[in-house]
Amino acid sequence: MMAARPCAARVARAGRAAYIRAMTEPASSALHTFHSDLTEEKIARLVATFYGRAREDSLIGPIFNAQVKDWDHHIAQISDFWSSMMLKTGRYNGRPMRPHLMLPLKGEHFDRWLALFETTAREIFQSDVAEALIVRARRIADSFEMGLATTRGEIARPRHSVSDGV
Repeated sequence: MMAARPCAARVARAGRAAYIRAMTEPASSALHTFHSDLTEEKIARLVATFYGRAREDSLIGPIFNAQVKDWDHHIAQISDFWSSMMLKTGRYNGRPMRPHLMLPLKGEHFDRWLALFETTAREIFQSDVAEALIVRARRIADSFEMGLATTRGEIARPRHSVSDGV
């Protein structure tokens, strides 16, 4: 006997709930709201350095380069996103999932994105701040993967943030 398949609406609701949790939960309960190493300038440096590497990467570079026409605007927008996530500035008010829905993204793309992001964060920030950024990035990667799977009619589970102890 075949197991009942969850209805699309229930899967969509679960995906939205995971996305909302990833975007609103604190990145780390150990990281104080204010930390001298977590600044707008360093966030901008993280984003610019990361995208410099991502653009040159053989796996994810072609996807980014095909989609992003104005890199200065994109880097500023993503800096606003991370500022909103980590410093609670509220500067980003977009819908980050939407631009990714039609891209041919797979697990290996998210894995590479995370590897580049984690390396860059650890180079720029003190360890506690880097780890808080990485926890948030893993949640975002899981959220995007689950959102894409929901859109494609697949069922997904978190792959990156399940062991972060939260």
